[in-house]
Parts: sequence; structure tokens; C-alpha cells
Amino acid sequence: MNTWPIEQLLPHAGDMILLDEVIEAEDERIVCRRTVRDGDLFHTPEGDLPAWCGVELMAQCVAAWSGWQARSEDRPVRLGFLLGTRHYRCDVDAFPRGSELRVEAIRSFHDDNGMAMFTCRIDAPGMHAVARLTVFSPPDSDAFLASIAPSPSHV
Repeated sequence: MNTWPIEQLLPHAGDMILLDEVIEAEDERIVCRRTVRDGDLFHTPEGDLPAWCGVELMAQCVAAWSGWQARSEDRPVRLGFLLGTRHYRCDVDAFPRGSELRVEAIRSFHDDNGMAMFTCRIDAPGMHAVARLTVFSPPDSDAFLASIAPSPSHV
């Protein structure tokens, strides 16, 4: 398995990168790791990571899969969009400080236009979260963003 630092796989920067590393990567699946640390972005006053951040961890895992695919094929990492999630369930209110989270994404559907669906999960001792994420990664994100931006005459 080729490995790259997580920063080279995500179209994020700085504190917005919530994952620590890729543990496993395959054609249709990726597993990432995240250790919850005090002082991290989005943490509670107790140093925990709210459960609602699980959706972003899953989305970044999907983005890391896309980045890993791109890097493996010598293509640039592309921008992607989280369109929605179905049935996000988490059995804790927050992931406690010090928890090592295993975040997994498995691609279950994709089309040639950049639309895809992933089954995702987060596991740690005594904690479990699941969801299905729908994502979109257009072949040319700049052209896509320009096509949906309001024209100056409509502002």
C-alpha cells in the first residue's frame, strides 16, 4: 500500500484536517485513525469530540480515499462535496479525549459524473457510529463552482 501523509490526500488545511493518518487503503475501502486530543478543533470544554463531528470524520475519510486513489494514479487531489448523510447513528454523545477512533469508508455506489455513496463507520472501545454518505466530486471543480455561482448581475 502506498502511504502519504494525510495532508497530501485531503483538500483541507491546518486545523480543518481532523484525521491523523490512513491505516489501510484499497480500491473500494479505506480506514483512517483519529486520536481525540484536548484543544482540538470542535472539542468540548471537557476535551471530548462531540458525536456530531463523526459525520465530518467520515466525510474526511471518504475524501482521503479519493485523494489516495488520485495519488495512486498520479492525478491531482480533487475537491469534493458532502451532499448528505442517511441514518447517522452514534451510541455516545461525545468521543472522549484520548479515544483512538477507527474511521472506515466503503464505496457502495459511484457513477461516471462523480456521484458516489459510501457506507461509513467509526469504532473505538465501547463506541460505535454508522452512516451512509452521499458525495459528489466533479471532474472539474473550478468549472462546477463557476457554473453554480451567481453572476454579478444577479447579486
